[in-house]
Amino acid sequence: MVSNTPQRFTGLILLSGEDSPGVTAALFSTLSPFQISVLDIEQVVIRGRLVLTVLISLDPAHCSAIEEDLLAMAAVSSLDLAIDFQDSPVEAVALPTRLHIVVLSTELKPTGIAGVAAKISEFNGNIDRIHRTASYPLTAIELDASFPSGNIELNTIARELAEVAQRENLDISVERAGLMRRAKRIVLLDMDSTLIREEVIDLLARKAGVEESVAAITQSAMRGELDFSQSLAARVQQLAGLAESAIAEVAREITLTPGARTLIKTLHRLGHKVGVVSGGFLNVIEPLLQELQIDFYQANTLEIQNGHLTGRTVGPIIDRAAKADALREFAQRENVALSQTVAIGDGANDLDMIEAAGLGIAFNAKPAVQAAADSAVNSPYLDSVLYLIGISRDEIEASD
Repeated sequence: MVSNTPQRFTGLILLSGEDSPGVTAALFSTLSPFQISVLDIEQVVIRGRLVLTVLISLDPAHCSAIEEDLLAMAAVSSLDLAIDFQDSPVEAVALPTRLHIVVLSTELKPTGIAGVAAKISEFNGNIDRIHRTASYPLTAIELDASFPSGNIELNTIARELAEVAQRENLDISVERAGLMRRAKRIVLLDMDSTLIREEVIDLLARKAGVEESVAAITQSAMRGELDFSQSLAARVQQLAGLAESAIAEVAREITLTPGARTLIKTLHRLGHKVGVVSGGFLNVIEPLLQELQIDFYQANTLEIQNGHLTGRTVGPIIDRAAKADALREFAQRENVALSQTVAIGDGANDLDMIEAAGLGIAFNAKPAVQAAADSAVNSPYLDSVLYLIGISRDEIEASD
């Protein structure tokens, strides 16, 4: 019985060896005299070693001549050559589900890559491409994987890969592939222990000599005995009578998390918007936010009378729900869909905004926050977040 499935004769060419200028030009100059269509091409150079693969369609009658010419070219260039010619059926194939999987590590081990690859395989996925996007201050690799259409739930594989990440000491992010991954985004950050290293309330408590009492209230809140608004009011009350000048002193003491300036500068130069929403105090952090040219920010405000803190705040309290509302407000103001927002935080107060964002990132966060987030970063470098949203180290440096 004769098959009615259309056939296409193809050749797969693989060149490998020491890289040098002109290899790609020599290959395609050799192929130019023949009636050939280039169907696919991939080239990578690692530590000066080249691997170049090309898939072509061709007239079967030209196989011998093409192979002879390519062998001569490879010999001149001191490269290894492999060629595979065969008939390939042209079939209508359902479009697969494609995912981008980013893996970060300060010391990437074979077991980590094996664990990620095995998990992809368990879901009948195929790794189409792996490439490195950064080599310092940590290693970042991105895997482009495809899965049978309708056979994969993003949340399911993300959860499974999170278990691999925890076991292998990796940070992993999973996103759907597509143009929207590189569209305009807004990135909203928590302040204390995220954008900056410190907790501002603790610095103010030290100035007021009430560190122990403020810490006790914080511990009570962590045990669930107080909600955020109650604990904030109780801690701020301890600051009553502190001189207003202490605010400027604390503002000078706060330090940015490593990589924070690079994160913000790169996002801005690539056309993205950056916001900060904090359960801390605007009186302290606003000068730094203005220096960093933050596009949008909200925080609590300490009440001051006669040059001293009253022990109260003024205006709405920025709590867990208010942070999520701030994300929606920022997105609406910038005309950006929530699916194109990124929220970054470390504490329970950040959970709602992390869950509401298109990509929620837990930064050196508590276990409950990491479990709720789409991605977790446990390195000390805030700019590693850029790799999770598809920005490479080369692009970061090019934006300087």
